[in-house]
Parts: sequence; C-alpha cells; structure tokens
Amino acid sequence: MSGRLELNLCGPAVQSQAKLYVIKVLNPNLVKRVVPFLALAFCLHQATAQMSLGSDTGKLVAQKDNVITNNTIIKIENLGENINSDLPELRPTISADGNLLFFICENHPANTKYNSVPNSQDIWYAVRDSNGVWQEAKHLKFPLNTSQYNAVYWISPDNNRILIRGAFGNGGAYFGKGVSLCTRQADGRWGEPEELRIRNYQKYDRGLVSGATMTHDRQALILYMTPEPGSSNNDLYVCFPKDDGTWSEPKSLGNQINLPGDEMTPYIAADGVTMYFSSNRPGGLGDNDIWMTKRLDKTWTKWSTPVNLGSPINTEGWDAFFTLDAGGEYAYLTSNKDTYGESDIVRVKLLEREKPNPVILVSGNVYNAKTKQPLTASLIYETLPDGVEAGNGLSSPTDGAFKIVLPYDKNYSIRASADKFFAISENLNLDSMVKAGYKEIHKDLYLVPIEIGQVVRLNNVFFDFDKWDLRPESDVELDRVVKLLKENPAIEIELSAHTDSKGSDEYNFKLSDNRAKSCVQYIISKGISASRIVSKGYGESMPVAENETDEGRQLNRRVEFKITKN
Repeated sequence: MSGRLELNLCGPAVQSQAKLYVIKVLNPNLVKRVVPFLALAFCLHQATAQMSLGSDTGKLVAQKDNVITNNTIIKIENLGENINSDLPELRPTISADGNLLFFICENHPANTKYNSVPNSQDIWYAVRDSNGVWQEAKHLKFPLNTSQYNAVYWISPDNNRILIRGAFGNGGAYFGKGVSLCTRQADGRWGEPEELRIRNYQKYDRGLVSGATMTHDRQALILYMTPEPGSSNNDLYVCFPKDDGTWSEPKSLGNQINLPGDEMTPYIAADGVTMYFSSNRPGGLGDNDIWMTKRLDKTWTKWSTPVNLGSPINTEGWDAFFTLDAGGEYAYLTSNKDTYGESDIVRVKLLEREKPNPVILVSGNVYNAKTKQPLTASLIYETLPDGVEAGNGLSSPTDGAFKIVLPYDKNYSIRASADKFFAISENLNLDSMVKAGYKEIHKDLYLVPIEIGQVVRLNNVFFDFDKWDLRPESDVELDRVVKLLKENPAIEIELSAHTDSKGSDEYNFKLSDNRAKSCVQYIISKGISASRIVSKGYGESMPVAENETDEGRQLNRRVEFKITKN
C-alpha cells in the first residue's frame, strides 16, 4: 500500500498540480521553494485519509454513487503540436462551431511580459480548417494581452465577442479584478475591452482567484469568487443583464451547488440548462473534479444533484477548465498525461449521459435586401408567441456572417437590426421538431432600407386556415411596424395580403382583403393614424413563386407592406 501511495500520489502529476496551485493561487515566485513541501503535504493528507477509512469504507462508496463510470476505453486526443508545446497550455475556450480555440500559454517568449512577469500568461488562439486540422496557434496582441495575467472566459456563438479576465476601460487601462467584454471591429481586429459593470462586485470578489462564463444567449453571467479575503474556496453566482447596460448583483446558485469547499470554472452548455464546473466536494476522484448538473427552473437556484464525470475526464489531481462546442460531442480540457512537456490542451469524446441537451446552430449572412450586399447588424431572437427576447448576437463586420444557438422545444422569431433599415424576420418552429440531436442549418437574413417603394414581407403574421383573425403570435411582428411608424412620423404605408391559387378568384380576394384589414386595424389600435396606412387584398394576382408546389404556394401566402411616402 505504501509503495502504491508513493507511486500514485507523490509522482510528477502531484508535483505538476502543486506547481499549478502555487502559480494560480499563491505567488509564482515561490514555485521552487513551496512546491516540494506542498506536494509532500498533499501525499501525507491522502495517505492519512486512506489509512483511516476502516469502518467508513461504506460511506466512501456511497459518496461515489454519483460518479459516472465507464467500462469502455475513451480516447484522450491531444490537439497536437500546432497548439501544444513543452510549455504549460491551460484554460481552453472553444467556439460554438468548434473551429476557433482560445487558450493560455505560460512563459512563451512571445508573451507580453515574458521578461518581467514570472510565469506570464497570455492568450493564444488557433483555427481549425475545413479538413479538421488545427492550424498553428497565434499570439494575440494588445489590448487583449496586457501586463496582467490574461485569459478568455467565453466566446459568443458568432465568434464576435469574448469575455476576458480583469476590469478594463479608458483605452485599455487595467482597473483591477473583474470581467470585460471585447467586440470584433469592422477591420476584423478586437476592440478595446470594456468592463462589465456588476452591482456590488467588489463585495463578492475578495479571494485569491475568480473567473466567469456566460450563457450563449447572453442572458446570464456566471461568476466564481468568494467574499472571504484571502480564501481560495469559491462559490458560484449568477448575474442578469439590466436595461441600463449594467448587471444585477451576484446571486448564489444555491446550496445544491455551493458547498463549504471550492466551486469554480463553470461552463454553461449551449442548451442553457446543463452546467459543468470544478469542485473539491466529497465523492470525487482526486482534488478538484469536473461535475455536471442541470438547471431545474428560471430562478437559477434549483439544480439537479451534481454528477461526477469520472475518468478519464477526472484524475487524481486538480481538474478544471472544461468547455464544449455547441454539438456537445467533445469536451476540451487541460491534461498532464502524455503531453509535449507540461500541461496540454486535449479533447475527450463524451458519453451520452454526459452530454447536454441537443441544440440547433443557425448560421447565415445578413444582406441589404435592395443591393444584396452584406451588412453588419445586431441579431435578435425572440420566443413566440410571447415575444420575449431569448438572446442576441452580432453579424461579422467583414462579411455579415452570423451564428446563433437555439434550444429545442420553442418557436423563434429571428431578425437582424441596423439603423435606417427594417428587418424581414424569419421564424423557426422548433417545438414541433423531434430532438434528433445536434443540427446545423443555414438561414440568411435581410434588411430593407427605409425608402419609398421598398417592400417588406412580414413572415411572422399568422392566421388559421380560411380565417382572417390574427393569431396571438402575430402581435410581435405587427408591433415592429407600429414602432417604425412611431419613430418615423413622415412614413405612410400600404399593407397588403396575398394568397396562393387554390380556391376561386373571388374567394381569394375576399380572404386577402379581410386579412389585410385585420392587420391595419391592429396597427391603428396601437395609436397610428388611419390616414397613414392603407389596406389592400390582392388575392392570387401577385404571386412571387410558382403555385405548382407546396413551397411555392407557401411563399405566395404572405402579408407585406410597401413604403409609399417618407
């Protein structure tokens, strides 16, 4: 037994973990003096714990009932020498599409303060090509890498925003502890980081380490920190965005998540429900392990019992920095086994029960509907029929490309937004789709310039078959027309409805005319003068597609408006 303890607990892995702890929590200058003693203390602690098991063995087994076990061999895949080196690579953060990776490299000669800061930590990134091969990692420059210890916490699904360590502002000045957001600029470069203003943040972040992540829809910010000065035992907190651009005061995730020990490095999967985090709670395989839990309601305080992900994701050492792409197929993390030198970035294929709920990744481009040129725009997606904003994004400043992640079980309205344009919204009915697993779909979005003669199709106005009464989910779309008219008092419009060729001409004209009138009546009821809007039913007389197919007939059944005066 003593020989086994020496082999498993006092070997290079423990030395490496002790070094990691000293660098992250204590003082990097103390590595040579402290690591041997810290590793020895850890060995003695583990040996004492094992020797004292005795009649408590049953309790230990019971604690491990929530550990996922796996009898098959799961391959740990090193991401290769284009990313990893003989230096420590840490804290991977993978994009939703799995093709962009940010990570930390320590002590690299290219690091910002390589010569003046011991164990310098800078942000590096790598891109995966169409063949699935990771290209050589590149070093990011100022303002993302500074004289501080640098890290990326989160990437937006569109790859246009990242969350980084530290509070920054005023041209990249470092203010201290906190979290900042960087946005990609029109030239493709990253803009200056801007601090997320969190109510009473300094009251909660008084410990040795802290960090953050964000949900893919940007509706929740998850923080790990402690209000106890000098402590390394963190808890997990949630903050929510406020209308004034700030974030609410941190709220504990509750006693199912936060135990007396250490909870840190959370990651919220693309489904917005499944959370992975690192903890040294009882029942683990080593020091800190990766655990999985699911959010049970919208309070963010009720969670399922956390489950340990087991081996090989968890080891005898200190395990953290777990991240996934939107597909949820692979976990990306840091490993000390079979590396190029020190810690490397690896990926592990997850078991089905370790995966988050499946989602759909929607990608496309935003275009000017008149010129067909790409546009930089904001993305807004709302749930139907209630019209509640479910998230937002940005299209690329270079080609208008965007990506958003949508969970199943809901219907969504998706649109772009830019000054002097009106959006043609699209809808996705995901509540009727079978959860067949992760999917990627392409859907372009169009913005119509607010000019005389421009026609805007209203895709999210709905009627029941053979009816002209508006369905409730139509309100969200028509409210946008109301907003346009209120913000532009000189605009006048013609609102028209159209049918396919099924039925008689007389029937189709009457149906379309009544549908157009229903829309106009709704808009007038919201305070718009009747003199500014005319209704018109065209029946089947103005098709935009052939009526011989279901797809063509669907395109012909539409409501739209034309700007007649501005």
